[in-house]
Amino acid sequence: MTGRSAPAVLPPSLRVWLGSIAALAALVVVVLGVLYADDGEPGRVDARIAVAVYGVGPPWRHVALATDFLGEPGGAATLVVATVTGCLLLRRPRAAVLVVAGCGMTVGTATLLKHLVGRTIHGDGNLSYPSGHTAFATALALVVALLATGRLGLGRTAATSLVLAAALVAGAAMGWAQVALGAHYPTDVLGGWCTALAVIPATAWLVDRMADRLVDRMADAGRRERP
Repeated sequence: MTGRSAPAVLPPSLRVWLGSIAALAALVVVVLGVLYADDGEPGRVDARIAVAVYGVGPPWRHVALATDFLGEPGGAATLVVATVTGCLLLRRPRAAVLVVAGCGMTVGTATLLKHLVGRTIHGDGNLSYPSGHTAFATALALVVALLATGRLGLGRTAATSLVLAAALVAGAAMGWAQVALGAHYPTDVLGGWCTALAVIPATAWLVDRMADRLVDRMADAGRRERP
């Protein structure tokens, strides 16, 4: 099921474009991390955006809380299981692997960066940069969008537009919730969004490469066993 006949999770037509975007996103993550290292206060941009978003009342606060739950362990696990199940039902095993590996790598990277950067919010114990919730939501949206581009057979322009639109919508929704609830600064959200944009294309490329190598080895072993 994971042979070369299985569709790649990162279509060849998107590799250069998403690779370039991933490199730019990684640069943004590093720059923001350096700017806000060991900081515990909002920057100018953070303060201006937070004034307009923070402290929303009902019913938007309920929407923000529901959105935030999707990034918590329980909500995130439910989304991952549902997405993996959908990938398997659609006979897209590589995509199922990418859901787990991609989201795991993205959240793991965000967690590592939090400890390296040391930015805090509401006290020394609350590491905030980058936003793990935003990183997870964006990563999952990217994987689903990549799956959709393969299923729909989209061209490079349409596929790139779909992938970026999905990342933008998911990142903006979760990012808004995090800022509205006071859990993150806006620049934390941007860092989380860019973390997913940097990690998912690289992870997708690795999944395809490892799957292709596995199939090649199985094919070689099969040829050796033939009389």
